[in-house]
This record gives sequence, C-alpha cells and structure tokens, in this order.
Amino acid sequence: MGHETAGIGTAAVERDGLVFDVTTAGPVDGDPVVLLHGFPQSARCWDAVTPALATAGFRTMAPDQRGYSPGARPVGRAAYRTAELVADAVAFVEAALAETGRPRAHVVGHDWGSLVAWALAGSRPELLHTVTGISVPPPGAMSAALHRPRQLLASWYMAAFAVPGLAERAFAVPAGRPWSPGLVRMLVRSGQTRERAERDAARLADPAALTAALTWYRALPLSRRDAFPQATVPALFVWSDRDTALTRDAAEEAARHVDGPFRYAELRGVSHWIPDEAPGALTELLLEHIGAR
Repeated sequence: MGHETAGIGTAAVERDGLVFDVTTAGPVDGDPVVLLHGFPQSARCWDAVTPALATAGFRTMAPDQRGYSPGARPVGRAAYRTAELVADAVAFVEAALAETGRPRAHVVGHDWGSLVAWALAGSRPELLHTVTGISVPPPGAMSAALHRPRQLLASWYMAAFAVPGLAERAFAVPAGRPWSPGLVRMLVRSGQTRERAERDAARLADPAALTAALTWYRALPLSRRDAFPQATVPALFVWSDRDTALTRDAAEEAARHVDGPFRYAELRGVSHWIPDEAPGALTELLLEHIGAR
C-alpha cells in the first residue's frame, strides 16, 4: 500500500473499481489509525493531527473518501448510501492491517467521517481496537436529536443540500476564481478560518467533485434502510460548544447509543472544525484513548 517511511507519504486503496487517494504517516509497523474526514473537507483536515500520532508510533492513514478522490467518484445517490461508505472504510482498514501486519486498527472520524466510523465500529468490531467520533454522535443519537427543535433548526443546510442543483448554484465558482465565494462564506460563518475555508473550497471547485460531496446528503433517504448495530469497542466522542451544526442535544444523546466503554470530552470555545482548530487538545484526547488498551 504505502511507502515504508515515518514521513508523509501517499498510497492508493482500490475497491470495486474505485481508487482512493490516501495520505500516510508514521512507522509502517505501528498500530494503524484510519482518519475519516467529513464535508466539505479532505485528508488535509488531519494535517495538524498526524505528526503527533506518528511521533507516538502510530501509522496514520487518511483517505480522501468517496466522491472526494477523483478516482472514486461514482454518479447517483445509491452509490453514496451509508452501506457503501462503510464498505469503503472496511477497505481502508483492511489495507492498513495488511500493510502494518497488525490485527486491528483504530478509526477516527470527523463530521460525516464520524458517522461512517460509528457505523463501521458497530458492524465490524473485530477489525477495531477503538472508535472516535468527532462533532457528530452515533447515528441513533443524531436521529433522536433531530426530533428536537434546536437540532432541527441547526440542520437546515441538510435539507438545502438535498435539493439537486440548489447548492451547486449557491456554490458555483465564478470564472477566474479558484474556489466558490459562497462556500467560503458558509464555512467562515461556521467558525472555519478563511485560509482553511479557501483550502477546502478549492478541492470542490470541480463541479463533479461538488456534486459528489453533496450526494452524501442526497443519499440519506436510501441510507435509512441501512441499519447498523451500536458500537461495542471502546468509544470516545468529542464535541465542541461553538459547533453551529451539532447542538448539545445531539451531544448529550451519544452515550445512549453506544454499547461498549464510552468517554465524552467537550472542548470549550472551539467551533465545528476541531481537527483544524484544536489539534493539540484533540491529539491529547486521542493518545489517551487509543493508547489506553
């Protein structure tokens, strides 16, 4: 898969004819940590987290997920239902295990990547030592929170993203610009720095990439058919109190939807973009969690 080096490297993981780009770091024989990004980011969101994990002896593998990797950009809602996203994550973990020779991995997800991580932990616990969800609680907790007014209001964008063509018009890239001003404004309003917002928006300047990323939301009605058991492996959930997309209602539901050992950690004064905004605090929590076996 990757190069035998403790430095930053690249690799590719294939599944069902799709090719996913993966960023690697750390010793090739270290315990693997698979890092799953969310919308509208890429593996770059982990750039400030991976050095400390690598220094601690872990092998980090951060894929650009389905729709974000140019070689893994199928068309149509059915290709983005949760079962497919979890099957991709299984492929990432199995590739990490094959490379490192280790029997199990740790999985960490942020935003949409968190939902995938929770579902993976519930359905394939034999592959994992631990699971960590950042910002987004387990699927059952999110569903319960959406019955409460605060979370329903905070999730307005999910309904907007579900309308084909609507977000594409709002996030269109003007001629001669490297990214969408509309997407950058939305990210900055949610607490992201302008520099990082431009970094993330530039990855979705290609209309096909933008539509693919939005299709994660559009596949939600199909994903309701995909039921996953609750996680039984040791679980950590990290939430931040300035998250405008995920409310305290959702955070407080998390513990009820995990069947194994569970820890909750709250970061004060931090926005939704925890891996970018508070990598030191996050990495400290991760090392406590994944090193505590």
